[in-house]
Amino acid sequence: MHRHFSHKHEHRSRHGFGGHLREHLRGHGGRGERGGRIGRLLEHGDLRFLVLALLAEKPRHGYEVMRELEERTGGAYRPSPGVIYPTLSLLEDEGFVVPIAAEGGRKAYEATAAGKEALEANRPSVDAIFARLDEAAEQSSGARPKLQRAMQNLSTALRLRMQRGGVTEEQVDAIAAAIDEAASKIERV
Repeated sequence: MHRHFSHKHEHRSRHGFGGHLREHLRGHGGRGERGGRIGRLLEHGDLRFLVLALLAEKPRHGYEVMRELEERTGGAYRPSPGVIYPTLSLLEDEGFVVPIAAEGGRKAYEATAAGKEALEANRPSVDAIFARLDEAAEQSSGARPKLQRAMQNLSTALRLRMQRGGVTEEQVDAIAAAIDEAASKIERV
């Protein structure tokens, strides 16, 4: 049962934990091979399921969640940090995930017992969401999104490192050398 109240932007789903994927792919979104464009892959609340399921598999930080979702869709869907990090905060507020210390100073998250219970209680919906992502991956060409992801990875890593501050001239030289080396390898491919 769905109820939409446009003045309040309220959405209720027949699923206790959130929405479900659209029955078919249409509208706006990533590119696919069938008819040009893949529609919006997720309904309201579905991203919570996906993120929680990935964290139940193993602890991850936000960037790893974004990368994993992009890989599972063959590049058809890549959530932005502005979507993933609020979702992680919401899951934490709900008691479904907890932050843990991770390598490189990034905050990783892992699913709690309550999160795993919620996930299992909604297993049919979760499986349907992942099936839809698999379908999107099959429709995606994959080559260009992989390159876009790699470029975004580099940009994000460089931005995060510079934001941490304390970068010495030696480190700047090492970073520049690594980028130059990568560029040189790309030219030889």
